[in-house]
Amino acid sequence: MQKTPNSPSELNWDDLKFFLEVARTRTASSAARRLGVDYTTVSRRIGALEKALGALLFERSRANGFVLTAEGSHLLGYAESLENTLQAACEQVSGTGLALSGNIRIGSTEGFGTFFIAPQLSRFQERYPNITLDLMPVPHFINLSRRDADIAVTLERPERGPYVCSKLCDYRLKLYATTAYLERHPPIRSVDDLAQHSFITYVDDLVFSPELLYLERTVPNANTAFRSTSVIAQYTATLQGRSLAILPCFVAAPDTRLVEVLPDDVHVTRRFWIYYREDLRRLKRITVLVDYLKSATDQNRAFLMGEERALIV
Repeated sequence: MQKTPNSPSELNWDDLKFFLEVARTRTASSAARRLGVDYTTVSRRIGALEKALGALLFERSRANGFVLTAEGSHLLGYAESLENTLQAACEQVSGTGLALSGNIRIGSTEGFGTFFIAPQLSRFQERYPNITLDLMPVPHFINLSRRDADIAVTLERPERGPYVCSKLCDYRLKLYATTAYLERHPPIRSVDDLAQHSFITYVDDLVFSPELLYLERTVPNANTAFRSTSVIAQYTATLQGRSLAILPCFVAAPDTRLVEVLPDDVHVTRRFWIYYREDLRRLKRITVLVDYLKSATDQNRAFLMGEERALIV
């Protein structure tokens, strides 16, 4: 039952930090780990906030964890706005350069995050040592509205939402095989010869973006011997020398064990988008990292398009 809320002067503003973490993780134990406290502290602070506001903010259940009530959902927007305002104010007071601090969580497609973004971030942290980074290279969609990440790098531009979005880069995929595979199998002189060969590709009904369904469009009725939801697993399987695979050049080109097959006839061009929530526009550390990644992709245009084999870091 709700009761009359106390005056704002009685509210412990630090409790909002606990509220935000529980709302984002949906469990007190996960929020406790992220905040560096114990479970009971989180539960106590949430209880204190609910008492101060005179409102139930979460429904607790063993199956679903902490689920926001209508009042909790309403508070979430205000709490996130306060958090962003405070962070922006701290950056303005502290200045720029080495004074920039805080955490940034980046969500990315699996291959690009692992083979391109991760190496680039080491140089970024040399420049901004007080910024901590969480990189999540995952083979699924990143939900910014649920605060899975602060910045997302995806194959598709978001159709709606309060986002700041821009094209990050184009990249190319080519057909690859090991030298051993080509020596043991029928020669490949034209696209027609590919009918005699087997391929590695995605699991069609589990892809998180239709942009990944390029094998069927490029080699219709291809014989698939191995399928995986992971491009890294596809790359590793290709190295075993039993099948061909269409792989991003930024994954395969640096590996001298792989060679291009019919590079003039079989190639696919895709693009990456980078975006973040509109309410993070004022945070200098966000815009600095986005600008850095754009500069890194510009510098590596030839590498991303499969024209160079070496990544520039």
